[in-house]
Amino acid sequence: MRILHTSDWHLGQSFYGKSRASEHQAFLDWLLAQIRQFDVDVLLVVGDIFDTGTPPSYARTLYNRFVVDVQATGCRLVILGGNHDSVATLNESRELLACLNTQVVAGPAAAPDRVLLLKDRQGEPGALLCAVPYLRARDLLLSAAGESALDKQQALQQALADTYHSLHQLAQVQQAAHLERTGRKLPILATGHLTLVGASRSESVRDLYIGTLDALPLSVLPEFDYLALGHIHRPQHVGGLATVRYCGAPLAMSFDELEQSKQVLLLNWDDAQPPEITPLLVPCWQPMARLSGSVESLCNQMTDLSVPAGQPLWLDLEVTHQGYLGDLQARIEQVSAALPVEVLLLRRVREQSSVWQGEPTETLSELTPHEVFARRLAQEESLTGEAQDARRQRLIDHFNLVLTELEDPAQEASA
Repeated sequence: MRILHTSDWHLGQSFYGKSRASEHQAFLDWLLAQIRQFDVDVLLVVGDIFDTGTPPSYARTLYNRFVVDVQATGCRLVILGGNHDSVATLNESRELLACLNTQVVAGPAAAPDRVLLLKDRQGEPGALLCAVPYLRARDLLLSAAGESALDKQQALQQALADTYHSLHQLAQVQQAAHLERTGRKLPILATGHLTLVGASRSESVRDLYIGTLDALPLSVLPEFDYLALGHIHRPQHVGGLATVRYCGAPLAMSFDELEQSKQVLLLNWDDAQPPEITPLLVPCWQPMARLSGSVESLCNQMTDLSVPAGQPLWLDLEVTHQGYLGDLQARIEQVSAALPVEVLLLRRVREQSSVWQGEPTETLSELTPHEVFARRLAQEESLTGEAQDARRQRLIDHFNLVLTELEDPAQEASA
């Protein structure tokens, strides 16, 4: 039994104003080739098929064509809804896609409908799947007056845990019945589009729940033979368990994901054995880079870049500086215009002036308000020099007046 685990495609995503249609098409073509090469029996897509609940028409076209192409290989496709997906959008074609060997589980459903029997290409049962999509708080709980944030967090975690335990118990009943009939014990898998405690996130991952309700302890879940996870874009296993896995997003969803090796996971099951898990590394079709330094350093770095032929390099530039850079945009544009690059993100990061360093053991509590304000003024280059002495003194006088009023409100009243 061979199962391919992928998630977080985000079809239709706009990356700082740039379409990723060609990248997504290349990824789906590559994924189709892996299905054929490894004779994959089941493809699991664990949420966030689309980037928004109202995906553009080209994203829907990519999705529909891929379903048709997968059906032609004999591989079964199981699609789970994610937090970016609209339940209504995924469900609108669910019955039609069922005719193409595709099971869509977009949102809450009756428990028996979410324990799926997975079969191999020969039609033989190979595994049981507890198909859990992204579950919103409103899918599981009714709000009650007077509940604290902690109460809601605990209630939500308990409801999620109960969902997994009820499905696991149903799967165990089916597992026991199959074992009695055939003498073969089917592995029990589960999916989840959520954050497990201990998972490492990236800046492109939006909060799963509001506030502190976004992480579920692994300890509250039953023990599955494999837990296929989505939502976190960084590939990783959780809790030191090789069978609890985030496969990660196949494309870099933000510049801070550039150092990650993007992958999908191939699971190969033998009877009564843990799965053999093989990461299949996803190629990069759009070169990107993140550079940091002074304006002069960035210009030199851009000039020295090695850019693949035929495709511009997308750049995230972080400019470190101590003063005002009024001509920053013009200088960067002048250099980049002659290079095969596109600057998608230009950020300024102000360096701390040495005047703020102080003694290594100095703390804020050891400074007076006057000293703190004086050091802040000293950091402003626009207030240095004899020409700015009068302006600087006026600011100090205003600060002293405000500080006096704060320290002695009665004095202001008598005045």
